[in-house]
Amino acid sequence: MPGTLITVAPTGAESTREQVPALPITLDQLVETAVRCEAAGAGMVHVHIRDDEGLPTLDPGRLADTVSALREATSMLVQLSTGGSVHDPYDARLAVLDAAPDSCSLTLGTVNFGDDVFMNPWPFVCELYERTQAAGVVPEFELFDLGQVAALHRLLERFGLPYGGRVHCDLVMGVPGGMPGNAATLVAAVQALPDVTTSWSATGIGRSTLPVALAALSCGGHLRVGMEDTVTLSRGVPVEHNAQLVERAASLATLAQRPPLSTSAAREMLGLPSS
Repeated sequence: MPGTLITVAPTGAESTREQVPALPITLDQLVETAVRCEAAGAGMVHVHIRDDEGLPTLDPGRLADTVSALREATSMLVQLSTGGSVHDPYDARLAVLDAAPDSCSLTLGTVNFGDDVFMNPWPFVCELYERTQAAGVVPEFELFDLGQVAALHRLLERFGLPYGGRVHCDLVMGVPGGMPGNAATLVAAVQALPDVTTSWSATGIGRSTLPVALAALSCGGHLRVGMEDTVTLSRGVPVEHNAQLVERAASLATLAQRPPLSTSAAREMLGLPSS
């Protein structure tokens, strides 16, 4: 690809506003963040939402309102998390698709997530995948370890290609309990991806953000950044706005002669119809 899809994950489900005062948790804050991040070079926004108390929620009405507001304010692809928080039940996670996003995350297996466990048993993975195909939602296959790469082979062999006919993956690296965020592991994961993979991105958690971004760009991958994944620019320097992380990613991509993709090019890459 001549360009780089930059996905911004602005909020996540782990950090609290008390821990990270700059975290965008209201709908207005999320929309403002998306507008600034699109201007900085982001083509897709990966969305977690919060309730009035600032706690993670998968409330269907809030999800639908969020998708609508983001589409009205930006031209970015809207990707909803089907992971929610590690405590969300499976039925609520499946119902995320009812909000009709462009894309959704789809994690290929269970992983230790710090002191918690992010549960993704095989029957749930299969049901979620079949629902994305029926709903016309493009899944982004989230891969936390090499075993999940193998599970992706198994899923595609059993159920065929996703809606849109493209296979887009995201390597999530540096989570305590998942694969480490370094170049050697990234190369091994990329080499193990199914032959039908058409694009992939990489996410470096915490201090692995920059090493993973640089390795991904050098291997032809795309980037995900945001305060869901890292809340510091460098040791002791907090992120004040997600746009800072997007701007840095855009600068790296441009330096690598793979500048940020337009949203229309991102839609084409993922097999989505024009907006």
